[in-house]
Amino acid sequence: MNPSYTPSDVESAAQAVWRAADAYRVTEDTRKKKYYACSMLPYPSGRLHMGHVRNYTINDMLTRYLRMSGYNVLMPMGWDAFGLPAENAALKNGVPPAQWTYENIATMKGQLQAMGLAIDWSREIATCDPAYYKWNQWLFLKMLEKGIAYRKTQVVNWDPVDQTVLANEQVIDGKGWRTGATVERREIPGYYLKISDYAEELLDHTQHKLPGWPERVKLMQENWIGKSSGVRFAFPHDIKDAGGKLIQGGRMYVFTTRADTIMGVTFCAVAPEHPLAVHAATTNPKVAAFIDECKAGGTTEAELATQEKKGVATGLFVKHPITDERIPVWVGNYVLIAYGDGAVMGVPAHDERDFEFANKYGLEILQVIIDDDAPHFSYKKWQDWYADKTNGVTINSDVFSGMRHEEAVNAVAHALQIKGLGDKQTTWRLRDWGVSRQRYWGTPIPIIHCEEHGAVPVPEKDLPVVLPADCVPDGSGNPLNKHEGFHAGVVCPVCGKSARRETDTMDTFVDSAWYFMRYCDPHSDNAMVNGGAKYWMAMDQYIGGIEHAILHLLYARFWTKVMRDLKLINVDEPFLKLLTQGMVLNHIYYRRGDKGGKEYFPPAEVTPVLDEQGRISGGTLADGTTVEYGGVGKMGKTERNGVDPQDLIEKYGADTARLYTMFTAPPEATLEWNDAAVEGSYRFLRRVWIFGVGLKDLAADVKGVKAAATYGAEAKKLRREVHTVLRQIDYDYQRMQYNTVVSGAMKLLNALEGFKPQPGKVGDTAAVREGFGILLRCLYPATPHIAQQLWKELGYDDGHGNLLDTAWPKVDAVALEQDEIELVLQVNGKLRGAVRVPSAASKQDIEKLALSSEDFVKFAAGAAVKRVIVVPGRLVNVVV
Repeated sequence: MNPSYTPSDVESAAQAVWRAADAYRVTEDTRKKKYYACSMLPYPSGRLHMGHVRNYTINDMLTRYLRMSGYNVLMPMGWDAFGLPAENAALKNGVPPAQWTYENIATMKGQLQAMGLAIDWSREIATCDPAYYKWNQWLFLKMLEKGIAYRKTQVVNWDPVDQTVLANEQVIDGKGWRTGATVERREIPGYYLKISDYAEELLDHTQHKLPGWPERVKLMQENWIGKSSGVRFAFPHDIKDAGGKLIQGGRMYVFTTRADTIMGVTFCAVAPEHPLAVHAATTNPKVAAFIDECKAGGTTEAELATQEKKGVATGLFVKHPITDERIPVWVGNYVLIAYGDGAVMGVPAHDERDFEFANKYGLEILQVIIDDDAPHFSYKKWQDWYADKTNGVTINSDVFSGMRHEEAVNAVAHALQIKGLGDKQTTWRLRDWGVSRQRYWGTPIPIIHCEEHGAVPVPEKDLPVVLPADCVPDGSGNPLNKHEGFHAGVVCPVCGKSARRETDTMDTFVDSAWYFMRYCDPHSDNAMVNGGAKYWMAMDQYIGGIEHAILHLLYARFWTKVMRDLKLINVDEPFLKLLTQGMVLNHIYYRRGDKGGKEYFPPAEVTPVLDEQGRISGGTLADGTTVEYGGVGKMGKTERNGVDPQDLIEKYGADTARLYTMFTAPPEATLEWNDAAVEGSYRFLRRVWIFGVGLKDLAADVKGVKAAATYGAEAKKLRREVHTVLRQIDYDYQRMQYNTVVSGAMKLLNALEGFKPQPGKVGDTAAVREGFGILLRCLYPATPHIAQQLWKELGYDDGHGNLLDTAWPKVDAVALEQDEIELVLQVNGKLRGAVRVPSAASKQDIEKLALSSEDFVKFAAGAAVKRVIVVPGRLVNVVV
């Protein structure tokens, strides 16, 4: 046994044992209670970062603990391999995305294996594998059959130079990320999935079927689904198109949750794509120019919320539905055509956005809500009470005056219903999921376009529609449009005539919406899922970052419900419990370029400069030049503040990297990188190894030494401390508080190091070996390599087996018992010392021992005893 701790030797030996035994291959076993624990699959961007290490170590600790506790545990891994980064890399490096992706997968898989993770690699998947995405296509066709998938026009970001659609993150200040061209908003056809049909169930299950989810994530889901009760009604008008036909039948519809403020409407705003805006643009150059300007803006609600609110008057008017008053129609850049009816009523006095807009353009503001307890209404300064619907009462509202919110809403809804213009309605913020992407590296949408029969589904027997792997994007649009092999020989499945293959690919959220179910049946050629999914699903524990709290989780829940309705699975929700691990943070250093851009520098290359308070104010590089300090932020490639786990493994070993990420902070909390703490984790493991080396010299044949009579007083004390800590560690494992698990292991080592076994006392040796065996098993989920090797070297495994298959240690109730206990001694209620008594001593025995103790004799000074009060297990108070 090597007397010094050499991580590389220890870890290679342990991993050889696991490979030889195929230790992590898992099969369905109905004799055991199953547990499915899964981390969100990574994007193969090139190398792991410490955020990955933390995420997967959390999963690994859970897996090993539960397997040792008798569960059949599945921990799989795969690759979220489609997506835009691969295309960007192809543009930069001139290599096909497929080549770049698979090279990165090989690199990252090697890093994961070096971490010693208990992954069942026999279930590995890559979402860019035709054997996987075939089932994306198959389910899409089933959704088409059921009417869940459908085709309609969609608004996209269009780069007129590259002739391609851009993702929102590729639009920077209204310009294409690569060309710098002004981006346009265009309407093009695409496919949508009716997630809105599941809105009610998704919301209900969020509130009642996800007890193991963090409350903040459930709230985020609820807000995104966004159930709103209000009134949908029309502003009548007589505006006609060029053919003399009333536009939209002479009605401009809006939806509002504040119908109680309807008498305060002073304008209406429509989206740039709204039919009234388009009509106005034909005769009003200002409107036309403004609509063109809006095309360069964002396409999402989040983007519009942060941009400056702008508008232009159309010169058109609609009628107020209650008063018949003429209401001017404006085009607003903050109104989205995809939300509601693409039009909103403007009530400046009681909506902050409308208030800002009205003051900017000099529009009338009418107060129609009053709160006697609130400050005076100001037409120039917004106050939060203007929008409060809990305390206000309607004013200036004709027959609706004097009403509170709910009463006024009901009265207005009734009045509109009588006039045939509207009624109460429930709406949803959730919009149908647009899955068409005009990009190459993704799942081909299985549609063939025929001049006679239109969009025709690809027959199931012809799946998968295989994506060519040899394309190299060059920035001139989707390369699939020019790939002869992709289009060669395509005929219409209906008429057999020459046709064109769809070149749009699916949103990559489709890939991640069900991959966790494919892990259950990864090699099934004839079914999307099979018996494995019935055994493993629903997933017991899902682990991933809070940044995926909305879209990924929502789409996965929707996809699960669709598969359920198609009788593929029998669960309503995919994830029973969810843990959102905290981010790993590090310092950020940068230097500004001539054009204002930032050049970032790795913290390892910077010597921090401290101010008078000892805080970092900047830094210097090796060449003496200075850099600015950007604070502490999430590790990322852009900021170059990531720590490569491979460097850490080579210097300290994988166990140190794992231990550090678990010990430094609870799983849900952020972790700020600290090089000194990494060194501390390594020193602890070195102490564990050195203690094990010393234990090798103690007598090993102490099996069966369990009788309490065999242990001396000090050995019993050691066992009591060991089993007390074990009880806490086991509790912390159950609640996944792994930082305190590690601190508990450190307490165990301290106790063992502090115990000095007496030569010839078998009980002492037995107590130490038992304690160290418990320590190794408690450490094993966190640091499996060193625990495995010491377990084997010290003969705990009887020469065979794997620590992974060893039973989790149980707390010995006998060890927790104490022969003696220490009670606080008080004289006349004041602390005067302590008295040790047998744990089974009677009240009379305790009184005698207290009265004869040196502390009592000293402080009583011969005074007569009036009364003795004994509080069992705690104290003795002698009244004199």
